[in-house]
Amino acid sequence: MAKLLLVFALVVLAIALTCTATVYTVGGSSGWDVSSDLDTWAKGKRFVTGDVLLFQYSSYNTVDDVTKESYQGCNTTNAIQSSNNGNTTYTLSSPGDRYFIAGNKLYCLGGMKLHVTVEADQVASPASAPEPGDSLPTPTSENNNPSIFSSAVAIHGGTYSILFVFLGFMVAIPWVM
Repeated sequence: MAKLLLVFALVVLAIALTCTATVYTVGGSSGWDVSSDLDTWAKGKRFVTGDVLLFQYSSYNTVDDVTKESYQGCNTTNAIQSSNNGNTTYTLSSPGDRYFIAGNKLYCLGGMKLHVTVEADQVASPASAPEPGDSLPTPTSENNNPSIFSSAVAIHGGTYSILFVFLGFMVAIPWVM
């Protein structure tokens, strides 16, 4: 029984160490609000498939997932998805542009709208080595890595986690028996 418990713990640890998703609280501590500077909040963040946008807002607000055209005109009549529960999450499930606006047109025109570009998760395809003569990026004092204190919580898991779990079980089963 102790061996089985150890195998289970190792499998859970393998999953925890191989995930790559981030939960972003839109607008930071201000949340999804007309007073939030959403353009500044989004600047410098890298959104990848699997990441989650968490919209937290008062009962007076809503959030609508819309097309580019609706985003530009603050039009909610053809929203892809609309929510008014005060605590809405949207999973960024595919690469491309995503657009979110406030359901109140005046709030939207006042800047309560968000455009994010979602990149493909690069965990599955490692980056190539730099070519000779390429310069490395210069470090800056700005922290571009989201953390719990900058309105994002890292959740670790990934593309190969199912494969690692399967292989872990295949290796562990003869050892446990």
